[in-house]
Amino acid sequence: MTNNDILRRIRYTFDLSDSKMIEIFGLADHQVTREQISDWLKKDDDPAYQACRDIQLAIFLNGWINDKRGKKDGPQHKPEQRLNNNIIFRKLRIALNLKAEDILEIMELADMHISKHELSAFFRRPDHKHYRDCKDQILRNFMQGMQLKYHAAM
Repeated sequence: MTNNDILRRIRYTFDLSDSKMIEIFGLADHQVTREQISDWLKKDDDPAYQACRDIQLAIFLNGWINDKRGKKDGPQHKPEQRLNNNIIFRKLRIALNLKAEDILEIMELADMHISKHELSAFFRRPDHKHYRDCKDQILRNFMQGMQLKYHAAM
């Protein structure tokens, strides 16, 4: 999955307007324009399409955490320069305040069946012996289930 796909899916699932997305970036102390948002959300074959870099998606996800959970006192969490599916999955879990059972339920909505142990491996430190890379299929199914759960509820 590309960063642009993730941004598009979050926007659609939670029905975020351009101004709300700009506000979310602002909550992570970063300013973006409506044009930048528009270019990131365009389809890959559109001439105005711009790739959303890892740091930009990290800033958005940090801002979304602040929007959903409230801004923490003190210095803000620095956005990651490089993202992987595990980090994205973790940030989505934090923003939505999901417990393991909630995530498993969301995965079931997308017909993806994984155990609690498999799930916990995605949220471990990379140097932990039970750490496991989150493949695109897992993240895609989680986002599909998230869409089924949250978009229908809106």
